[in-house]
Amino acid sequence: MVPSQEQPAAAPGSNEAPPPGPAPMGDAALPGPGPSDDPEAAPEKVEVELLGSEPRNPPEGGWGWLVMLAAMWCNGSVFGIQNACGVLFVSMLETFGSKDDDKMVFKTAWVSSLSMGMIFLCCPVVSVFTDMLGCRKTAVVGAAVGFIGLMSSSFVSSIEPLYLTYGIIFAFGCSFAYQPSLVILGHYFKKRLGLVNGIVTAGSSLFTILLPLLLRVLIDSMGLFNTLRVLCVFMFVLIFAGFTYRPLDSSAKDKESESSRFSLFSRKKFSPPKKVFNFAIFKVTAYAVWAVGIPLALFGYFVPYVHLMKHVNETFQEEKNKEVVLMSIGITSGVGRLLFGRIADYVPGVKKVYLQVLSFFFIGLMSMMIPLCRVFGALIAVCLIMGLFDGCFISIMAPIAFALVGDQDVSQAIGFLLGLMSIPMTVGPPVAGLLRDKLGSYNVAFYLAGVPPLIGGAVLCLIPWIHSKKQREIQKTTEGEKMEKMLGNQNSLLSSSSGIFKKESVAII
Repeated sequence: MVPSQEQPAAAPGSNEAPPPGPAPMGDAALPGPGPSDDPEAAPEKVEVELLGSEPRNPPEGGWGWLVMLAAMWCNGSVFGIQNACGVLFVSMLETFGSKDDDKMVFKTAWVSSLSMGMIFLCCPVVSVFTDMLGCRKTAVVGAAVGFIGLMSSSFVSSIEPLYLTYGIIFAFGCSFAYQPSLVILGHYFKKRLGLVNGIVTAGSSLFTILLPLLLRVLIDSMGLFNTLRVLCVFMFVLIFAGFTYRPLDSSAKDKESESSRFSLFSRKKFSPPKKVFNFAIFKVTAYAVWAVGIPLALFGYFVPYVHLMKHVNETFQEEKNKEVVLMSIGITSGVGRLLFGRIADYVPGVKKVYLQVLSFFFIGLMSMMIPLCRVFGALIAVCLIMGLFDGCFISIMAPIAFALVGDQDVSQAIGFLLGLMSIPMTVGPPVAGLLRDKLGSYNVAFYLAGVPPLIGGAVLCLIPWIHSKKQREIQKTTEGEKMEKMLGNQNSLLSSSSGIFKKESVAII
């Protein structure tokens, strides 16, 4: 993905494997200057050239496999804990709740939704730090902050301090650890990027399968606070995982010495970017539509993860092993990430967006079907389908970003998108909790949660058309410039021939 200032880009162009056969013109990356190709970026480019740091192709393996495993642990630790928040949600209600407080569900829902929203809200800032400091430094510091936030959450005495310790500090650290795990993969992989993204994002699915059972055992035997302390082990390991995000050697004549190359806080050779936030990427119309459609679709996305366990406890009181519903989502989400991640490698360019449209359609439909399930087996089937298409949506976000804005701007493109995603993911679960407190059940909340994915999916359908239209305009402009250049060359040849003819005529006379 997009390199930091101390990590040159792997190679120009999109980081997807080429599909079998030639790709149509409408699906190729846009030619010409990108959002970052402006005069203000010139000093950085000149400095790179002076240092002779020409990038090399991604190694497609080697150390990259260890980086992939570290990124997989990151996704598992961060989103495994977030996706299993339904178990923690019930435990928080039991630990801090009282029968006299009729808004306890609403208050408790804010803890998990604030945490998830904060992870994405910080991503635009994280993208800047990733560009300036590199993936390794950003990820290690983020994991350490996350560890501190989670540990401090185990010493609170009421629900309100968790807004700060769990909802902000822990999530802030998770955000700084998470985004570099997306960016670093593009440094080591190009042809296999879709598959590797699928494997990495499957980490959260694996943890989502195992953590609900582990959390239930820990909470029953140790209580909520000691359970949070056990979860700190995941963040502690994540600190060491961040050290594997080693920047690739460039093919430059001037390389850093071995001591500085393996030092976490090595001296930087490149000046920091002059543009802290590169808002120019929103001039790419297809990306702007994508950055609107995705958040629009996510207003109900996180509602099942937060409230499904509470809904199951109220509707299927006699059932045992209720955590199996979250496990079902995790199992098929992992399958979906691997399956659709591989499929995305063969879908050309921005047409990958159609996979996200398909996923949002099924996510919205399954959310509406949750309150209709009167048999526990039917609810498990719904969760299995929802998980499959949840995996599809997540695994192809990075490849789509590459196709829309190119290598150079993908870090901030992902950062801005995740930041915009924070708003609906923070607001959705508390609104669902408020509806539950007012109406006495989750039925209306789940029905409404299914509407935004359908609307957002419809908006995303416009992206391939917008992208191909823009490319046709650029192609016409390019052809016109070539024609003018050819005519100019012909005119100069005619002028030269005319001059020679006149000289020869004078000589004969």
